[in-house]
Amino acid sequence: MCEFKNKPESVTRGGAEKTKLTVATVEGGGNGTFTPPTPLSKGTEYYETALEATTFGKFNYLLILISGLILANVLLETLGISFVLPVSQCDLNLSVQERGIMSAIGFAGIISSSHLWGFLADTTGRRCVIRPTLLAGFVFTVLSSFSTNFWTLVILRYLNGICISGGSATIYAYLGEFHTQKNRSRAIMGSAFIFGVGAMMMPAIAWLFINQEWRLPLPFLGLTYKPWRLFMVVCGVPGFLCGLSLFKIPESPKFLLSMGQEEKCVEILQKIFSFNTGKAKEEFPIAHVKEDLDTSSNNKPHSPAGLSGRSNPLLNILKSMWSQTQPLFNREYARTTILICTIQFLIFCTSNGMYMWFPSILNSVAEFMNENPNNRTFICQVVYAKQKETLELEMALKQDEGLVAECNEKLEISTYQHSLILEVLYAVGFALIGGIINKAGKRLILFICLAGCGVCGVAMVFIDQPMIAIYLYVVLLLCGLGINVLSAATVELYPTRLRAMAVCISLMMGRLGSVVGANIVGALITNHCDTAFISSGVSLVIAGLMGFLIVNKNKNKGQLVPPRRLSMVSMTGN
Repeated sequence: MCEFKNKPESVTRGGAEKTKLTVATVEGGGNGTFTPPTPLSKGTEYYETALEATTFGKFNYLLILISGLILANVLLETLGISFVLPVSQCDLNLSVQERGIMSAIGFAGIISSSHLWGFLADTTGRRCVIRPTLLAGFVFTVLSSFSTNFWTLVILRYLNGICISGGSATIYAYLGEFHTQKNRSRAIMGSAFIFGVGAMMMPAIAWLFINQEWRLPLPFLGLTYKPWRLFMVVCGVPGFLCGLSLFKIPESPKFLLSMGQEEKCVEILQKIFSFNTGKAKEEFPIAHVKEDLDTSSNNKPHSPAGLSGRSNPLLNILKSMWSQTQPLFNREYARTTILICTIQFLIFCTSNGMYMWFPSILNSVAEFMNENPNNRTFICQVVYAKQKETLELEMALKQDEGLVAECNEKLEISTYQHSLILEVLYAVGFALIGGIINKAGKRLILFICLAGCGVCGVAMVFIDQPMIAIYLYVVLLLCGLGINVLSAATVELYPTRLRAMAVCISLMMGRLGSVVGANIVGALITNHCDTAFISSGVSLVIAGLMGFLIVNKNKNKGQLVPPRRLSMVSMTGN
């Protein structure tokens, strides 16, 4: 944390305004002295100041909407399959193990490709990754809707997971770099609110399409096209539309500036200024833009374009990926990177791991309440009773070959209703956090969110009112709100050249947590239900406490902030 001993003074020499800067000292000693930046010439401003001059307007709202839809597309593509599996049984004849694989295969595609997309986003550009992956992901979605067997569907959904991974993490860096520090967190939480609304629409879309009666025979493909297949395509439509819109939305100007393309950067800022204000581009008051001091000119990312040398191209790409990743684990950022990855892992482990069992536990409790309206019991006792009933049915089917399991191509309305309640709470949570995030601070919000959800997860085990326990279960699943809060913080913790890779790796670890959590909960829920809920709740409390250990070393590092002028284009700190 910097402490400034003297206020900078503005001086004028030779008609050009320059800034007289003093040296700051850092609390705690150590590397407390640094060289002041070179004074800026007239018409030249730092990127943060130039971005502020474009104002906050229509372009920003449009970009927040597109970013939110991209995030919603990830949810629809990965979790929408949970609505498909129960009603596709007649066509695909999936076993329990195969259904488990289908639930996780999208996350597997995301995990296996996140590192690559982070590398490409930091070296070739944010839009260069997001746009083609969104369009390719929709192609694989359409193809997967025509699948007639397990392996075809698995391969296509895995490829779809690889594609949607390109936009899911990169979008945070892309959106953040179009906003000043004042509006960055609120913009990211605004997109999270759009994401929440999109998630809220998922149960309604599923109900609207899946519970239809129509059939379309396609004998030349050997299948009958049913509503659940169309639902899969509808889940990919937001990504397709966003991919098309990015032909009009420009590349991140901050990324272009970091790559030495100042002219393109200024041109994009002029267009944003014109779009937001309605004025001519020529009226933009800044002619030249200088990189903020969070970007090191000595550590430019390695572009893959220059990797087609004499040696193995694949080896060159891997070496370049390592050179882009290694700084995240050097002395300066290792502690922050490890903390962020661990917290994301724990959040995803609970939010997605416990969510996989949410519908089945809800149904079990609903059946119990219908049969025993005034009976009091613990939620895990209900789970054990339902599990025993299921095992008895499976044994009966094995012993009597004449019995046939029911093939249902529709879902009960209660499934959609309970899912809708959860998603509404998510949307409200995102809106609330977006309104207070700048005042309350990200670390405090993260702790309150995770610790509160964790306590509810533990408490539900000791409540002998099943419906109250279900409400606490819903609150436990709201821990997913912390994912976006932490991602918003991550964007500010790293310089431009590293932030896309940092967000990608943190979310890659989070999605690994999804796979691990789903399997751990699946292993525990049958015979150790209490342990599953208590361990999930405790891990969230620990994750919330770990958030206080994150320190933003990038904030005000190496910066001397000149006095703010009343002009829109006044120099500001980054």
